[in-house]
Amino acid sequence: MHFPPWKLLTARHLRPRKALGQNFLIDPSTAEMIIRKSGVSRNAPVVEIGAGLGALTLPLADAAKVVYAIEKDGALAGILEYELNRQGIRNVVLKRQDIFETDLAAIAAGQERRLRIFGNLPYYISSQVLIYLIGAREVVEQADLMFQKEVARRLIAGPGTKSYSRLSVMLQYYTEIRRTATVGAHLFWPSPKVDSEVLQFHFKTAPSPVLRDHALFAAVVKTAFGRRRKTLLNAMLSTELGIGREELINIFRAAGIDPRRRAESLTVEAFVRLANTIDAYGGKNGSKPPAPVR
Repeated sequence: MHFPPWKLLTARHLRPRKALGQNFLIDPSTAEMIIRKSGVSRNAPVVEIGAGLGALTLPLADAAKVVYAIEKDGALAGILEYELNRQGIRNVVLKRQDIFETDLAAIAAGQERRLRIFGNLPYYISSQVLIYLIGAREVVEQADLMFQKEVARRLIAGPGTKSYSRLSVMLQYYTEIRRTATVGAHLFWPSPKVDSEVLQFHFKTAPSPVLRDHALFAAVVKTAFGRRRKTLLNAMLSTELGIGREELINIFRAAGIDPRRRAESLTVEAFVRLANTIDAYGGKNGSKPPAPVR
């Protein structure tokens, strides 16, 4: 039996670390529901981001082939290791490190299928983790992640809304997203101020429309939203893209996009078209005018 988190911590004179966004899931049925809705199977290799005290780790061990439990807090990792040994769980590999120090490709190399990712992501690292997973998309099949409700809503927001952002565009291009559950704040300890939502990201093997340069696409989206109050033309001037005003006007014309629009008004497909047009122009510092879009 897994003891309540406050008992595991207080017995060792420890407290949740607010700086690390530590809020522990205390309802076993919620953990089981998240795992059930994920559709994870017995032959799946799982990576859990922020294993904490094992609220998800332990039931995941019953559901999956192997669980790579990532936990950067040494004190929590020590408690979890004790629990794993006490319960005789042998298919959990505990890694005492930051997720950004974790080589997902190396973990996936020894598996027969792509990785499944789980985690309850604190607000302060949620964006970085998602960008990291997009970068590792070739070895990641699916991610079932829990966020604060307001963060989750931004990730699934559509164009024309205030919540639509750089991450919205990137995630909606590389993944199919669906909301699978709402988890009340009272089901965590300490209780956060807001409820959480679980989002499921299925990483596409062949995103469409086809991108000619993925790094350029990321740079274009980042630049456009970095100055979202400005028009696209002004936002993309004097940036690392290194494209002059007249050249940009030609690019927008060729892409069929009004340069007076703002980033939040463009669809994902329009951002792809813009990046591909810049690439056809010659990349960041090209000089050959692109062919107009018909």
